[in-house]
Amino acid sequence: MNTQSNLCRTILAGLAFLCLADGAPAAAAPLESTLSDQESVAVTVYNNGLGLVREVRKIPVPAGTGELRFMDVAAQIKPETVHIRPLAGDLAVLEQNYEYDLLSPAKLLEKQVGREVELVRLNEKTKEDEVVRATLLSTNNGLVYRAGDRILLNPKGEVRLTRVPDDLIAKPTLVWLIKGAGGFQKVETSYMTRGLTWQADYVFVLDAADRKAGLTGWVTLDNTSGTTYRDAQLQLVAGDVQKVEEERKFEMAKARVAIPAAAGPPQFKEQSFFEYHLYTLERPATVKQNQKKQIQLIEAENVPVRKDLVYRGQSYYYWDKMGYPVSNEKVGVFLIFENRKDHGMGMPLPKGIVRVYKADDSGAQQFIGEDRIDHTPKDEKVRIKVGNAFDVVAERRQTDFEVVSDYVREVAFEVKIRNHKEEDVVVRVVEPIAFDWKVLSASHPHEKADARTLEFKVPVPKGKEAKLAYRVRIKL
Repeated sequence: MNTQSNLCRTILAGLAFLCLADGAPAAAAPLESTLSDQESVAVTVYNNGLGLVREVRKIPVPAGTGELRFMDVAAQIKPETVHIRPLAGDLAVLEQNYEYDLLSPAKLLEKQVGREVELVRLNEKTKEDEVVRATLLSTNNGLVYRAGDRILLNPKGEVRLTRVPDDLIAKPTLVWLIKGAGGFQKVETSYMTRGLTWQADYVFVLDAADRKAGLTGWVTLDNTSGTTYRDAQLQLVAGDVQKVEEERKFEMAKARVAIPAAAGPPQFKEQSFFEYHLYTLERPATVKQNQKKQIQLIEAENVPVRKDLVYRGQSYYYWDKMGYPVSNEKVGVFLIFENRKDHGMGMPLPKGIVRVYKADDSGAQQFIGEDRIDHTPKDEKVRIKVGNAFDVVAERRQTDFEVVSDYVREVAFEVKIRNHKEEDVVVRVVEPIAFDWKVLSASHPHEKADARTLEFKVPVPKGKEAKLAYRVRIKL
């Protein structure tokens, strides 16, 4: 605890001491550029945790060759991606260094190892400060000093320093060795940074009959890159952009989006961009460090919706005899709609989470499920699973398993579906069969959805039970 107190007091005491200390004259300070020099900034954010920052600054330029500290860049900058372009005049960047050895009490003490410092503590009797000059020997798991012929371990009091090392800086900085003609010059600087992520969140509100819905899409932008972007032109890229390096995972808390009371004006302009889609916010926006920002992306009303009840089997049901019924299997509930312009949509939908709500008898909106969708172009179907049916249950029984030959089997099943709802339903029975197969008989019309999928649509009246029976021949 004493060590931590000493470390925290180091900066305050050290800075106070620096104001009074005198000594050899310091070398000429390098030129600096901060956010106050920034004239514009644009940020493009990708789905994979990367952002592209482009900014224009009016920077001081040396007459000849000199050093410039380009400050207030993102702490998670990828320095190998920095590109500098003079907008006028002649300017050459001869060398670039990214300085990230940041000023802190612990770093200050590490830089003083082997040097003499002042230890200051209060004399309890005289109530005056006592100053002891000592050499710092180590900061490893504590502070070790030599004062004369004594070794001091984590002494009480505070440490006073006479200087801040030149290689410690207060914030992440690009240090350029540049050659110019003096004065000021505009430059455009661009770089990639980690810590900028975005995702789409959608609110889908069903009507009472489950036939239509309102859709609101939100962009949730998260900035942990290490700097703030003020009045930035904001663009979002939706698509699977290839990265050479291994992807880093940024955990993101789910943002619960409130259901909007009224539709707002469109804020994003969408356009095709290479093999991706680009969304441009049509107004400046400030994105603060450690901030989650939500901006409306899309608003659509009266979107036609179709409900799909699905009972899905398993491929291993056909491998061998089953001497027991499979009961209480779940019937999945899916909602399907089309991303079409005549449905009030038609904008390519970025991947994200769709949260579904429906009003109860009192008119209060209730959450009924959520699902994740992938990037969805216009005119494509969107299919989301909201949960499992409570009042529609199913069970199956293998009624026959016959070995016709070494490579041929005949398997028969009976599927019972009971509907406890106050309305008729249609359940789609999906049977995956991992062999060559042929339906020999069936109580309901069937469809070969693909080479390994057999489907039935089974109507079930309200309060009734429907029975599906079929027999298939399988070639192993």
